[in-house]
Amino acid sequence: MTLHTAVPVSGGCFPSGVNLDKKMKIEPIGIIHTPFESKEECPMQPLYASDSPGRVEIFMKYEAGLQDIETFSHIYLLYIFDRAGSIELVRPTFLDDEPHGIYASRHPCRPNGIGLSVVKLLRRENNILFVEGVDMLNRTPLLDIKPYMPKFDAVISASEGWTAGKSWRPKPKGRE
Repeated sequence: MTLHTAVPVSGGCFPSGVNLDKKMKIEPIGIIHTPFESKEECPMQPLYASDSPGRVEIFMKYEAGLQDIETFSHIYLLYIFDRAGSIELVRPTFLDDEPHGIYASRHPCRPNGIGLSVVKLLRRENNILFVEGVDMLNRTPLLDIKPYMPKFDAVISASEGWTAGKSWRPKPKGRE
């Protein structure tokens, strides 16, 4: 077991050996096409968008990475909230009028603006994935794809946190 010591770096403490001077470069690997052009049209969470069709277009230079993806029924899409509003670390969500910390919610207005959705994979045609359950805006930049694997990803004993007992409701007007 290796222990990391914390060292102060630019006003914070990080494990020793972490190089914060190195530039991190993340580029989209594709574009997600959906029927939703506005935030108001866009459903909240894939479970409530199960019949929403979408296409995931992978840029040609990354197509080889799709080999065997069609053997999975569901995939994770990681993407950029490229049209999210202002970042607030504590705010109400669509499920609750009480404010919660941004990291205790799935709100799109986050410091790094990374979204995550599980969608049903219908089929693959070359570099295009046809999916259902999209809950993102049309032309959303795609960062990554990972297969959903029930034997690794389904945690039966997981807690629902503050959302326990909260009933589904439509998104309140004026909220993302």
